[in-house]
Amino acid sequence: MKILFINGSPNKNGNTAALAKALLKGKEYETLNLTDYRIGSYGQKFEDDQLDEVIKKMKAAEVVAVGSPLYWHNICGSVRNVLDRFYGKVENGELSGRKLYFLFQGAAPEKWMMETGEYTMKRFAELYGMEYAGMATDQKDAERLGRKI
Repeated sequence: MKILFINGSPNKNGNTAALAKALLKGKEYETLNLTDYRIGSYGQKFEDDQLDEVIKKMKAAEVVAVGSPLYWHNICGSVRNVLDRFYGKVENGELSGRKLYFLFQGAAPEKWMMETGEYTMKRFAELYGMEYAGMATDQKDAERLGRKI
């Protein structure tokens, strides 16, 4: 099974990566750190934009785990850019057959913040045909979800 972890955190070995290790414990997976990719905002056009590389890796995976720290009450900007840029570039249902896990953590988040982030990821999964497999916000959640992979 090919598993891809997309890390939206600028800290490659921080809390978001730790959640991925708990979720994917004992499994082989590739980590894609979004801070290593040049991905412009929706509407920007850069010759060296690398979103297509991210999409190609997502299409090659059977399981995709997206991790984001909670910044400004929601998903971090690097993950948001990827989600926004799918519009018009990836067809509805094009990622069907894949499972999507969401790793979302922050310092003292409020319930509504977590619900908003999860709604966004559920909607993203639905739109592109992925099965939304759940959200982990701490190590215990991640370990529980990981047993389903």
